[in-house]
Amino acid sequence: MQLARAVQAWGRPDFMPELQCALQEQADALPLQQALSVGSHALAAAIAVRLIAAEEMATVLRLRVGIFYSSVIAGCSCADDPTPVDEQPEYCELLIDIERADGRATVALLPG
Repeated sequence: MQLARAVQAWGRPDFMPELQCALQEQADALPLQQALSVGSHALAAAIAVRLIAAEEMATVLRLRVGIFYSSVIAGCSCADDPTPVDEQPEYCELLIDIERADGRATVALLPG
């Protein structure tokens, strides 16, 4: 995952919009499927990001973020399938370490 624009915006008012945009663009790379609690298929098309904590280290920015997203319960799509097709709200917390030099990021799903 690449979050170079977010690193460049660190300490400025546009940091959160840049982080939100970068994570939205790369949402398919986030471990949303592994964090499901209601549905069976994560929908990464629209995520919302909440910054919970940030720690500035010499070479890394360590962020703890909350991700709000949706899921669906995937069924067989048969006419008599009782599976609801409504989107269900989901939430998870991620630990993101961003290398300050090049914006390369590693993402880990936090237990919860």
